[in-house]
Amino acid sequence: MEFNGRVKNLVCLVEDMLIDNGVDPVLAQYINLAINILVLIFLILGINYLIKTFVIEAFKAFTNKTKTTFDDFLIKTKFPKYIGQVIPLFILYYLVPLIFIDFPLVIRIFDFVLHIYIIILSVWIFRSFMRTLKSYLKTKETFRDKPVESYIQVVMIVIWIIAILFIFAEITGESVVKFIISLGAASAILLLVFKDTILGFVASIQVTVNDIVRIGDWITFSKYGADGTVTEINLSTVRVQNFDNTFTTIPTYSLISDSFQNWRGMQESPGRRIKRAVYIKQNSVKFMTDTDLEQLKKIRLIEPYLETRQNEINSYNESNNIDRTLPINGRNQTNLGIFRKYVDTYLQNHSAIHKELYIIVRHLAPTPNGIPVEILCFSRDKRWANFEYISADIFDHVIAAVPYFGLQLFESPSGDDITKYLHQVSTPPKN
Repeated sequence: MEFNGRVKNLVCLVEDMLIDNGVDPVLAQYINLAINILVLIFLILGINYLIKTFVIEAFKAFTNKTKTTFDDFLIKTKFPKYIGQVIPLFILYYLVPLIFIDFPLVIRIFDFVLHIYIIILSVWIFRSFMRTLKSYLKTKETFRDKPVESYIQVVMIVIWIIAILFIFAEITGESVVKFIISLGAASAILLLVFKDTILGFVASIQVTVNDIVRIGDWITFSKYGADGTVTEINLSTVRVQNFDNTFTTIPTYSLISDSFQNWRGMQESPGRRIKRAVYIKQNSVKFMTDTDLEQLKKIRLIEPYLETRQNEINSYNESNNIDRTLPINGRNQTNLGIFRKYVDTYLQNHSAIHKELYIIVRHLAPTPNGIPVEILCFSRDKRWANFEYISADIFDHVIAAVPYFGLQLFESPSGDDITKYLHQVSTPPKN
């Protein structure tokens, strides 16, 4: 009380001096007020300067000496600057009522503005801290692929809602609890306004809990034209950097409501799958004669197989007195079967193919376009460019190898093929 009395006497010092020297009391009051306002302004500016020059700079110097990066992020998000505003506010809160003691209306307006500013400053301080936390967690391996930003956004939305409720309570003069109760009737409108936010929040939780998508995953989402790496997951959207360096934004809720392809399993596996087929003309498939087999034995990769296999077939046919005048009788090899074995052996000896994963060469059900001979294997190198190079190299070789087995690839006739055929038909044979 004694301290407050001394401060009050100091605030009124000029006014008392002027009155003692015969100045009109009203004029003395306004002169005293003007001087007090100037002193207060210079005091606040001086304190701000000291805080900026010494306190904040000292904090920066301290952060440079620490090993943790958390305090570095505090500097980047201006956390010390916002905290530094608390001291001038405290001085204003204490001195303004004393300076304007004879002006109750000004004090009421000041209290109203100060309370609003304190609410907003509190939000800014909390937001700065949450941004610091977000940046810090992104440096940790555990949280690097987690949608931390989504949770930060949810927390900030809640904080802003609470702040707005307090601001409205200040404006209306009602208590916050009473104001919240009065909003019950408008809850349906609020749900409609924040529908996307609520859906995004629910989706973010499900995405994280079920580990559907992580930052850094390669996803393909045909509906939105996305094919690339997830760079950001927030409350409303997922940002994907496509392989042509364009960006696609996908609604977060779509990750649980629609179907998309996540290539994480491939990236984490020891190999990347190659699954393609060549189509063989059905009328080029035939039984192999001894002459054909002798010719194919010149192919190094399948020479041991042909020797062993043909000996087994000959032993079987001889032991069962099979009539070999027709190749269909008994057991016999086909050019398609030998070709499949050749491709399998070729893949087994290919340095770029992962030998501990599946290597399958099979033919599927015949189609109007021929017999699909499908190759299923895994490339050791999962990088896209190298994977495509390996796949092309394999199929270059396989396509070029087809004629050596008396087989033909199916290819739809082009316009030139039809023109040549019609020309041959319409041209009479030469005598």
